[in-house]
Amino acid sequence: MQKSARALIALAIFASAISFIKFNHCTSTNWATPDQYIHACYSDIPALYGERGLNKGDWAYGNGDSSVEYPVVTGVVMWAIAQVIPSGENALQKYYYANIALLALLFVFITLIVAKIRPEFAYLSALAPAAIASLYINWDLWAIASMLVAIYWFDRKKLELSALALGLSISTKFMPIFLLLPIAFIFLRRHQLSGAIRYIFLVIATFAVINLPVYLTTPEGWLRFYQLNLSRGSDWGSIWYALTALGVNLANLNYLSILVLLASFAAITIYILELRATPSLASLSFIVLAAVMVASKVYSPQYVLWLTPLAVIALVDKRDLHALWIWQGAEVIYHIAIWQHLATVTGAKFGLPLYGYALITLLRIVATIYLIAVFVRRGLAGGTQTNSGSGRAAHRSLREFLFESADKYP
Repeated sequence: MQKSARALIALAIFASAISFIKFNHCTSTNWATPDQYIHACYSDIPALYGERGLNKGDWAYGNGDSSVEYPVVTGVVMWAIAQVIPSGENALQKYYYANIALLALLFVFITLIVAKIRPEFAYLSALAPAAIASLYINWDLWAIASMLVAIYWFDRKKLELSALALGLSISTKFMPIFLLLPIAFIFLRRHQLSGAIRYIFLVIATFAVINLPVYLTTPEGWLRFYQLNLSRGSDWGSIWYALTALGVNLANLNYLSILVLLASFAAITIYILELRATPSLASLSFIVLAAVMVASKVYSPQYVLWLTPLAVIALVDKRDLHALWIWQGAEVIYHIAIWQHLATVTGAKFGLPLYGYALITLLRIVATIYLIAVFVRRGLAGGTQTNSGSGRAAHRSLREFLFESADKYP
């Protein structure tokens, strides 16, 4: 093993240990409320162990309205780990420790994948403070690992493997489905319409193979995740929740959030088509998922785990490091704010009132938009690495590209 890889593994293990220390306070108090918020050690892992019947051996999707509220692979992971944990004394703690041990291994793996994609900045993925603070909140790292593998394989033209990995990632947490937007336009920039169709077909087929058995046997439980996300209103961390808390009442919130998301996609599409050379998926993924999260009706604290490695692999110039650290700083402040506000909501004597929480939410969103803008500016200036690595493609305007594409695909 190369020295650089060993160093990165050591850094990732060190970061995992720091996060373990942060979260471990709650094991001694059995995740009591509001203590778990005051000490910022809340985790969905112990909370859902009993609430979803996993402690009784129940199938993750077999409890109707009490089924696991996540896509299939995450539910299977939650259920499978519960199956190997012996019931009885300290079962909850054992379940928690088994899960976070696997999450720590996934974090090490993610660090190594980031090093494959962007070796010069890989250390940032292991040492990002906001990510370290959030490692053990949820099971997101399972999906993040397969998403990064999909990006790695896509940019190396291993398209079938990439499609399989992306289908797996979407079946774990639904967020990576939005990567199909930049993937489709990268194919169009290459004039590979048939390749785009094949790739998307493989993603859908993979998703179907994984999901159909659960849908056919326990459809109500399988649908719960999708129904909850379609029906939810503005929630913690979103721009909509913050604006409402500050007295800005917005009607037709569902339509408005969709409109903002579509406007973001339109802007991203124009950006992709205006780039001088065909971009890499690594250079676009942060921009796409960060835009989705800005427009979304919820921003869970662990979402920073998705954006951190994507921000690192999007970096191509050291001059942009300041923007990444500004964003990480805002995320750390938000991480403290969400838990201290929830402490107030759940009866703590001290905490952060709603008005302060809303302002810090907006601060985090502004920092995210700033990092997006820095990456967009760098890309338009010619700093985005291409799939081929040559960077010699001649610049064409959006109008020229669209007319050329129309001629090629009547």
